[in-house]
Amino acid sequence: MRIGLMIGSDKERTRADRLSGLLDDGKAAESDGFASFWIPQVPGYLDALTAVALLGAVTERIEIGTAVVPIQTRHPLIMAQQALTTQVACAGRFTLGVGPSHHWIIADQLGLDYERPARVVRDYLEVLGAAFAGPGEVAVVNDTYRVNSPVDVTDAYEVPVLVAALGPAMLRTAGQHTGGTILWMADERAIGDYVVPRITEAAKSAGRSGIRVVAGVPVALCAARDIDAARAYAGEVLGHADFSPNYVRLLEHGDAEDVGDTMAAGDEATILARLRRYRDAGVTDLAARVVPLGADADQRRTSRRRTQEFVASLVSELS
Repeated sequence: MRIGLMIGSDKERTRADRLSGLLDDGKAAESDGFASFWIPQVPGYLDALTAVALLGAVTERIEIGTAVVPIQTRHPLIMAQQALTTQVACAGRFTLGVGPSHHWIIADQLGLDYERPARVVRDYLEVLGAAFAGPGEVAVVNDTYRVNSPVDVTDAYEVPVLVAALGPAMLRTAGQHTGGTILWMADERAIGDYVVPRITEAAKSAGRSGIRVVAGVPVALCAARDIDAARAYAGEVLGHADFSPNYVRLLEHGDAEDVGDTMAAGDEATILARLRRYRDAGVTDLAARVVPLGADADQRRTSRRRTQEFVASLVSELS
């Protein structure tokens, strides 16, 4: 299992410091020995793809990925142009994570259609696949898109694609047409008993191998007496499942009731034991989302650094 970091919106930084701080985070992740660095597209916050391109210029080794960019906000051909350009900026270290997002973002916040998202994802990936096949004309007609346009960005790099796949149809699409899936709010049982068998079967039916299962997992290094508080805090800062029916349905396949229940929290031995269970469930890439604890900003910075250093120390242990 490869070990990476997943970051979120850091509201403790001033707006003037957020982009430079994110670049510092990426450089620190590379210095600490992490294999990957994952950036979500958070509503109203820094643009993930722009940040990835900038990170490509200040890092040398680490994989940089989006986890994830909603497809409805960018036409697939425009997404392909941006992704290919970003791949050039990253010298081949970029992985594009996409997904259909959730109704409360796409419909309620943006006023866009959220009907039949699984079909839209399938049609979207068809356009992306054609655009990523190499320079030339992209001609795709399906139920959602009619595309007839050139792409001429680079012939040096491919763009790996992962999909946020939570339901059966999405897992089938991810397995058949992409490099794998990016998960959030999935515990060990949901991954081992539900996600991995379905995406693996779909990939096999399409003659594909090497499927990745990237799991975003909150992590907090803390005393045993603080574990319950850490789980409750994770629920507050990372969002509750009941906002998104897609997550509720995924949670039903495991033992967790909310994001806090998927968390690796406690002392070093407790965290290591839980991360091993994720590995044994079939996770190929852990994206650790460090949850800093403390009464003030200084305490939370110290907590973040302690947790990140410990997770970094597990890279060889969990590989």
